[in-house]
Amino acid sequence: MSPKSKAQSPKRPFVYVNMAMTADGKIATANRTVHSFGSRRDLDHLYELRATADAVMCGARTVEISQTILGNGGEKFRKQRRKLGRSEYNLRIIVSGSGSIDPGARIFKNKFSPIIILTTQRVPANKLARLRELADQVKICGEREINFPAALRWLRAKWKVKRLLCEGGGNLNDALFRAGMVDEIHLTICPKIFGGRTAPTTAEGRGCSRLAGAEGFQIQSIRRFGGELFTVFSSKKRGPS
Repeated sequence: MSPKSKAQSPKRPFVYVNMAMTADGKIATANRTVHSFGSRRDLDHLYELRATADAVMCGARTVEISQTILGNGGEKFRKQRRKLGRSEYNLRIIVSGSGSIDPGARIFKNKFSPIIILTTQRVPANKLARLRELADQVKICGEREINFPAALRWLRAKWKVKRLLCEGGGNLNDALFRAGMVDEIHLTICPKIFGGRTAPTTAEGRGCSRLAGAEGFQIQSIRRFGGELFTVFSSKKRGPS
């Protein structure tokens, strides 16, 4: 590929992660029955961030457990989207390397915006066919694991996604961090302690084994609303334009 063609290659979206966690870093209880514990202000913050996104992305298990439809939050937030020059609804992206997604999940019963599934070559043909019945597009992005750099470039080129909001869960976040794809983190710290060795955290998955392999971020802002802290961290690496 020539230097000129490289320069013209589509850039990836700006990726920002939004999560609420307890003071001990948990995003759900050990049995995962409690996964929503933030205040009304935290919920509004989630919809405010969605209003700034072209697409919202979640892992398949998070979509199933939380029963989210990745919607815009209603008229108040639709107005915010319109003020920002965006369409009323964001694209919805589900990530599943295994292709194991409950066809009865609530998100598939709500048809207000396109649903895209990112998956891998290890998904059997019959399961792929089922996924294509559920989603507007199924994109294979890797052999055994999702190739996130390629997947995000495809989202930018094919679907014009310039701002991508990720809402977990921990395994998806970890994969994005390891791929160096996260530009900004929004963390709501809630005054609760869940404990539990098996309780999920903001970043699960493989993680890094050495300090040198950790993704570096810097504090951008900290605000207090009631008993919660709303924090923003920005990547020390330069994000895409």
